[in-house]
Amino acid sequence: MPLSHPSHHQDQPGNAEVSVNPIFAREPVTIPRNRMPDGELDTSIAYQVVHDELMLDGNARLNLATFVTTWMEPTAQLLMAECADKNMIDKDEYPRTADLEQRCVRMLADLWHAADPEHAPGCSTTGSSEAGMLAGLAMKRRWQHRRRANGLPTDRPNIVMGANVQVCWEKFANYWDVEARLVPMEGERYHLTAESALPHCDENTIGVVAVLGSTFDGSYEPVADICAALDDLQQRTGLDIPVHVDGASGAMIAPFCDPDLAWDFQLPRVVSINTSGHKYGLVYPGVGWVVWRDVEALPDDLVFRVNYLGGEMPTFALNFSRPGAQVVAQYYNFLRLGRNGYTRIQQYCRDVATELAEGIAALGPFRLLTDGSELPVFAFTLAEGETGFSVFDVSAALREQGWLVPAYTFPENRQDLAALRIVVRNGFSHDLAGLLLAAIERVIPRLRAQERPQHGADSANFAHGT
Repeated sequence: MPLSHPSHHQDQPGNAEVSVNPIFAREPVTIPRNRMPDGELDTSIAYQVVHDELMLDGNARLNLATFVTTWMEPTAQLLMAECADKNMIDKDEYPRTADLEQRCVRMLADLWHAADPEHAPGCSTTGSSEAGMLAGLAMKRRWQHRRRANGLPTDRPNIVMGANVQVCWEKFANYWDVEARLVPMEGERYHLTAESALPHCDENTIGVVAVLGSTFDGSYEPVADICAALDDLQQRTGLDIPVHVDGASGAMIAPFCDPDLAWDFQLPRVVSINTSGHKYGLVYPGVGWVVWRDVEALPDDLVFRVNYLGGEMPTFALNFSRPGAQVVAQYYNFLRLGRNGYTRIQQYCRDVATELAEGIAALGPFRLLTDGSELPVFAFTLAEGETGFSVFDVSAALREQGWLVPAYTFPENRQDLAALRIVVRNGFSHDLAGLLLAAIERVIPRLRAQERPQHGADSANFAHGT
């Protein structure tokens, strides 16, 4: 989440007070902007002040930058409202909510082909970032145990991953003193491959992170190939390096749209998988999941058993108290949609993405980097010869019409490549895709009339994976 810090310039009016429209107010007519008021406000006034300021936010349904769910059924919203006051960590006070969490874990373990779904350990988290960090901690601890048992030092752990990973993995490495070995992009290779990962692995590698659905372009990393290469490495050298699958998005796409793809616990080297319930799990923001293949994959000394409010509770988390509403909503979705419902929704998203990608490619000024046939996400850049405008100009022109389509440069080694990315989520229909395509087509003549680009990378305000 953003950090309030003096180094971050915040675009706020210089006025230290918020003016309250007298049509809504009796008194006061101004309230302080950055300090707590001395007195109380009428509920309707407080609501109106906050409501009016939030009107300046973008339309969430037209936000094609975010992976996060922006639409749920009214009945799901009703359930969430009924559970807003439940503390997820208080298993003793809310045992049925706790049981729904465990049911979700078992459902995911079964979906991801764990050998024993009834006993595969796992938990809910605040999102896939926390889930990934827990999986990283488990890999580090297993590596430490193995090294200490053999009388070897444990002071130089590293983790291997592509430069396209979500920032949570760099945070994990930074916060827990693990060297992040980021494999750079090269040429037309925009994610990690078996060939690119292997040279970075050694006896101090706690694990390899394979991303099922890159946030840069929506492509799957070849998990099975990476595992096979590590199998071969173990046979040749004895190094046993596990794989964690960051399935923040793809772990809720591949089981339904690519059932024959080998990427999950069917591969013995995969020790853990995380996903975002609030992305293609179709729940509003605030829930992620992590599941380990078996109890051996999660070291017991990481699990705390807390005597809390009358009961003993095993817990492995970076957070403690948090609302139970999102977990309840996840169970509702699993119950309501089932495998057939998730397949229908995710396949529809993919169909919209691939059709929209084809339409954009046919316009002329753009070249596809991916086509939405893996994640329902695709990236595109300018075609060769388009020099009068930039992808950042396209993004700015679409924002004038209410569409949020992010433009960004790729990481080190391919910083010369600037692209636009579109994320298709539940609720983004073929009709809306047609309206977006028409909006892009409308801005092309104006952009092509420019002598030179008007916006550059410094105008981008975008974070991957959000």
